[in-house]
Amino acid sequence: MKWAITVLAAVVIGAFFSTTAQAQDGQSKFAVNADGSRDCTHLVASGNPDYPPYLWQSEDGAHLLGAAADMVERVGELAGVEIEVIHAGSWGRVQQTMRDGTIDLIAGAFLTVPRMDYMDYFYPAFQGTRTVIWTRDNIDLKYQEWSDLIGLEGLTVIDNSFGQKFDAYATKNLNIREVPSLEQGLHMLALNRAEYLIYEEFPAKAVAARENVTDIRSYSVPVTAENLYLTMSHKSECNTGKLRGKIAQALFKLVSDDVMAEMVEANITRWGSSTN
Repeated sequence: MKWAITVLAAVVIGAFFSTTAQAQDGQSKFAVNADGSRDCTHLVASGNPDYPPYLWQSEDGAHLLGAAADMVERVGELAGVEIEVIHAGSWGRVQQTMRDGTIDLIAGAFLTVPRMDYMDYFYPAFQGTRTVIWTRDNIDLKYQEWSDLIGLEGLTVIDNSFGQKFDAYATKNLNIREVPSLEQGLHMLALNRAEYLIYEEFPAKAVAARENVTDIRSYSVPVTAENLYLTMSHKSECNTGKLRGKIAQALFKLVSDDVMAEMVEANITRWGSSTN
């Protein structure tokens, strides 16, 4: 009888610690199998949380919403996996979690050589973007090319990239200060604390409208025109050739069907509704 009670107690204690372990894994958002290995039918993605209409925080702050999130979730459906798009912090923090392997995917990143050190890119790109110069509406920089920015005080958001060529040029030739968020950068620009801000066209326009920053404008000539890619961490336990193949096939079909255009339009409306 004592032996049976001891066995039962051990089972209960084991179940308790197993449940605790599963809960801890749940906090890190990774699903696990019964043997404790990663369940690669459930992947975790994140991205830039200040990037409407592509990505922005849900009301509860736990997930990211937007066209890029919708696209990645559809990719998962076609590939036979569930992809959860979580809010993992600032854009800089998200990139660090990819280096660490504490998320599996990024739902939208530009292609740069340094980023290839820690993540794989899926082809084709799922969206094209334009990065532009923003200034106060009472000045004219007469911007036409990168060299027009030499000697001026610029701003951008920390850990942002605008393509390998421009990043290299800016490091060598331009004076660009990094700020923690797009909101801060827009307000600093409006308060004459810099002469220009570099950021992508629609996300900056959307956030400026929400922040009621109205005395700024952008230039029609883009700084760069870059593509957004779905990427996967080198350190993800689920990063296998077989799974990458399934994801790549699903992505190719959705891009071929041009589903992103519809998703962007729908999320422009969704963003406006969520912030009014």
